[in-house]
Amino acid sequence: MTGWIGKRYWLVGASEGLGAALARRISAAGAEVILSARDADKLHQLAESLPGRTRVVPVDVASDQSVATAAAQVGQVDGLVYLAGVYWPMSSVNWNAEQVTAMADINFTGAMRVIGAALPAMVDRDSGHVVLTGSLSGFRGLPGAIGYCASKAGIMALAESMRADLWRTGVRVQLANPGFIKTRLTDKNEFHMPFLMTPETAARQMFELMCDERAFQRHFPAGFSLVFRMSRFLPDWIYYRLFA
Repeated sequence: MTGWIGKRYWLVGASEGLGAALARRISAAGAEVILSARDADKLHQLAESLPGRTRVVPVDVASDQSVATAAAQVGQVDGLVYLAGVYWPMSSVNWNAEQVTAMADINFTGAMRVIGAALPAMVDRDSGHVVLTGSLSGFRGLPGAIGYCASKAGIMALAESMRADLWRTGVRVQLANPGFIKTRLTDKNEFHMPFLMTPETAARQMFELMCDERAFQRHFPAGFSLVFRMSRFLPDWIYYRLFA
């Protein structure tokens, strides 16, 4: 089990939704929480509600300079959790270049920027904890999800590569793949979302993963995740007939 007392965790993308709910869990467990996102006002409101030690460090993960400045302000941390993300439902026939690029840059490339700022120090001292937020949608391409599926698939591959590189070291890497979570992002969807979770329910699942030092990844809700995980084994002609 992870010991939280006295630890410092940097949560990037913590202003609302899953990030805010996870911040409450980690703070209640006794760790100092550094909250980062673009909206400083929301971060300060969240910080005031947390029971433990908290810092607010605004950051724009789409900016190299902003990430470098934030990382310098944050300093050494025991853990990094990347939760930042944007989403617009979009089909290839209605391609919006600006929104697709934003999903790629914030959901995936932003993670690269933040990890690049925090990971080297963890490797140098052979101690640390990196948690990435993927998605069930990252297992295989889905219709109407241009940008989002690809960015989450990239996060999942990134976590797997980091795990392969670091599993014999003191730096622990974990991957959380949630399904639908009730947030302002999923409020954009006009289709039925099975097993829709509250941010608090998803945060509980993610926190349990983080407490398990032997586990690499968790997909949730468990039953719903089987649909996406098993889809990887379907022949293309069956998969596209069912999903496209």
